Parts: sequence; C-alpha cells; structure tokens
Amino acid sequence: MGALSHIRVLDLSRVLAGPWCAQNLADLGADVIKVERPGAGDDTRHWGPPFARDPQGKDTDETAYFIAINRNKQSITVDISKPEGQEIIRKLAAQSDVIIENYKVGQLAKYGLDYESLKQVKSDLIYCSITGFGQTGPYAHRPGYDFIVQGLGGFMSVTGEAEDFPGASPQKAGVAIADIFTGMYASTAILAAVVHRDRTGEGQYIDMALLDTQIAVMANVSSAYLCSDEVPKRWGNASPTIVPYQTLPTSDGWIIVASGNNGQFRHFVTAGGEAHLADNPRYCENPLRVQHRQELVPMLEAMTRKKTKAEWIALLEQAGVPCGPINNLKEVFENEQVQARQIQLEVPHPSAGKMKLVASPMRLSKTPVEVRMPPPTLGQHTESVLHDHLQLSAAEITQLRQKGII
Repeated sequence: MGALSHIRVLDLSRVLAGPWCAQNLADLGADVIKVERPGAGDDTRHWGPPFARDPQGKDTDETAYFIAINRNKQSITVDISKPEGQEIIRKLAAQSDVIIENYKVGQLAKYGLDYESLKQVKSDLIYCSITGFGQTGPYAHRPGYDFIVQGLGGFMSVTGEAEDFPGASPQKAGVAIADIFTGMYASTAILAAVVHRDRTGEGQYIDMALLDTQIAVMANVSSAYLCSDEVPKRWGNASPTIVPYQTLPTSDGWIIVASGNNGQFRHFVTAGGEAHLADNPRYCENPLRVQHRQELVPMLEAMTRKKTKAEWIALLEQAGVPCGPINNLKEVFENEQVQARQIQLEVPHPSAGKMKLVASPMRLSKTPVEVRMPPPTLGQHTESVLHDHLQLSAAEITQLRQKGII
C-alpha cells in the first residue's frame, strides 16, 4: 500500500502540468480518477505520433505523450457542460480528498465546479488550480503555454549559445520545464495541504501558476540578478562562475567536464599531459580561470581533441574528475547504471499488450512506488467508477451514455 493509499484525487486537468502532478500522487498510492471529455479525452491523446505499438508491431491509439503522464489512474468520461455531468462531478467531489484542475480562470464557476461551490459539498476539500499566470493579476485571464512562459519568465534569456557565438539565439528547453516543475510544486503543495487537513480538519485552495514557478526555478540565476542588479546572460554549455565547467570536444564527439575546484582542474590537465596549466599563475585559481577563460578554454579544447570520448572518460574517472558523455535516449536506456536502477518498466496494457514506461524516481523503503495500472484507455473505468462509487445501476449508466453525458 502506498503512502497516499488513503487519499482520493479527482483529476479534472489535462495536457501536462496537472496530469504530471496527479501522476506523482498516484505513484505514491493515491486513488486518482481522471475525468475526460466523452469521445475526445485529454488533448494529449491526440499528440502523436509516436504511438504505443501492439504485439504485432502496429500503432495503437495510445500516444507516447499521454502514456508518459497518466499511469496509475482510472479514466472516466463526463460532459461537465451538462447539468447531469456536473452532478456526477459534485458527487465524486464529495467522496474525494483532492481536486486538481487547469481550466481557464473562472471557467469552472460557470458549472458550479469551482472551489467555492465544491467546498459546500466537502468542507475539508483540497482544491488545486493550475494556470499559466495564476488567479490574480493583469495576466490572469491569458492562456498560458509552457513555451511562452519559458520566454516570459527569463529562462530563455540564459539558455542557448553565448551571445558572441556565431548564429547564437535564445533557446527553449528540450522538455516543457515550466509545466513539469509546476506539476512538481503542485504535488508538494497538495501534500502539505493534506498534512494540514489531517491535523486541523481544514481544507484549502491552492493557486499554482506556471510563470511563478518558472521564475522560482531560476534559483541562483534569479538570486544573482537580485543581488547584483546585473542582468544574467547566456553562456551556452559553460558556467559563468566555474572554469572549466562545460562541454569540450574530443576526437569523436563531446564530453562534459565539471571541474569544481583547483584540485580537479589539476587532475584534469595532468591527465591530458598539460600539467603546466595548473601551475600557471593566470589559471591556478578558479576566479583567475574565469577571468582568463577566453585564452584558457581554446587550450583545453586543443588538449581534449587529442583523445576519444571513451579515453577521456576512463582517464578522468580514474583521476577523480567529474565528467560524462552526452547521451541520446538510446544510449541512456542502454546505460549500465540506468539498467541497474530499473528506470525502464514494462507493464501489461489492454491494447498494446506490453507497454514500456519510465519508472518514478521516488524510492521509498517502507511505502515503495508501484505501477498498479498502466495509462488508461479513454473512459476505461467509467462504468466501474459510477457503479462502485455512486451506486448507479446498469440502466442508469446506459441512460447517461445514450444522452452523451458519459
């Protein structure tokens, strides 16, 4: 039994931030009921290819995007724009501990499914809203997309090749970091609210915004600006405060070298046959290396080009210098450490036969994370949830389906 096996979550969210939050809670044992639109479902059900393949190698209807963020959930389809659908949600809310939603600000109030309405049916309800810009402020009613927030929140101003590099331009991250981090922060906020409720009996409202999160996860970069009033700039794969802490070319590709102190720098250049660089008064201390990076880095690049990636990694690991390759995803899942940690899982699925998933990184000794259910097919659990939780008869469920409510 997971740590949250006593918690029921009604997940009204779709796309990424909300479903990511709900999946975290589901991985920890929560009973998560995902509410989707009849006939269409979560938008990410249509964001393909790629799709999961069945045992014969043919594409199923299950997109890789949806699969990544919806395991351990039950899927029901309910049309919340209709009174009968709204009543189903209200009855499920009365039996739930947590609601997660990411509708536009004020949209659920039209249906009587906002926090103020639902806390009337469940006084200790924990209700988490996730939007692009939060429930207040001049941007509250704007649609919020991860890409836009990465730019607006400053992330892209420090991501990409250095400004003096030919053809350099700001870059977004390769994954939707504002969405993912907002989902993570929302998970933490919900868990704090659960603890508060268990101690006091009080529910509460949680207002999560992608923009707030994006600025928060700028971490030391935001802090550097606030401390200095100097606008941080792009450094590509280098560090503004440590040299060398960057990618370097080899004879057959690239490696990462993270020389965090003077001893590691000495070991690095000694391994490359250039020990004199560590004795040079211009490079012997990190602040000096930062000051003279323009002349030092080309010498380091000339040194690293003399050996292969594998040769450098073997040398530097033996010398105790932090280093690593730049793997593609095939190399990631073939890596011996990744395989030893069992990051890739394979679970049974009703249409794909077997489905490959990425394991949760949370490792708990007493309440371990388990994959109890694969990502659900659309509406897979509608009838069982309505029957088991709301005691609806087969005839009542059939009637709702004929009316297009479910």
